[in-house]
Amino acid sequence: MLSTGALRAHLLAARLAGPVATSREESLRSYRLFAARDPRVLLGLDPERGWDERDLLGLMARKCGVSPDPRHVSGPDVIDPELTLAALEAFAGRLRQAVEAGSPVLFGTGHPHRLLDFYAGLARAVSAAGCAVLTPARGVDVDVATRFGVRTHSIDYVRGVALVREPGARTAGSSTGAHTHSPLPVRVALGALAEGGGPLPDLVVGDHGWVCGAGQLGIDAIGLADTDDPALFVGEAEGRVAVAVPVDDAVRADYYRPLTRYVLDRADLTERQEWL
Repeated sequence: MLSTGALRAHLLAARLAGPVATSREESLRSYRLFAARDPRVLLGLDPERGWDERDLLGLMARKCGVSPDPRHVSGPDVIDPELTLAALEAFAGRLRQAVEAGSPVLFGTGHPHRLLDFYAGLARAVSAAGCAVLTPARGVDVDVATRFGVRTHSIDYVRGVALVREPGARTAGSSTGAHTHSPLPVRVALGALAEGGGPLPDLVVGDHGWVCGAGQLGIDAIGLADTDDPALFVGEAEGRVAVAVPVDDAVRADYYRPLTRYVLDRADLTERQEWL
């Protein structure tokens, strides 16, 4: 079993928390865009209240541990590892509830290059525990906004985790997917389930638009978020995201492996993680 102290040390050593690679400039820019309701950073969330930059900075200080000082405008941003650990406990608790209830679960990521293995480990464990891991709308095209304009991508699943890929990027089932913040993939996936008469997920696990898009539609959602992703933390504050875990979401993929072990330990799924 991975101890809390060992995970705290890993978070800091891997720069998953503490001073992180996400810059203060990136975070503040996201807060400005969110305050202006720019869809690129809303991630599918429609905030109930007006959030200005100062409100967001205060929220992110409480949820992530970033500096609340608006005069601090440069350098690396900071995540408090104690807040990460507390959120991981809540994340594991919600996953445990899903397993105890035998709930259908949908996993999806907009960070497949970094976070696919983290979610795949959870998907394998909950499937082994008897939960249905849903894979709707495989191969369905979705038009998503990219820095090059709107491009058509297709939904695919790798080890039970949804991602999107550009046509021709690689064959279906390969681990190469596109980085996206879009909520459209989860909307399409949920729409396919509804149209097909299949069970809707009781829980969505992921990041970016997968979490906010699901939460906006009233489905319980939990996920990881960086300091420049205020939407998940606003969603949590407004009651539409169940758990948002503050963590750098763009370090080496293998650095998230201890987080998988820790979550499965706390979710009482230890026997499912022997392969990790």
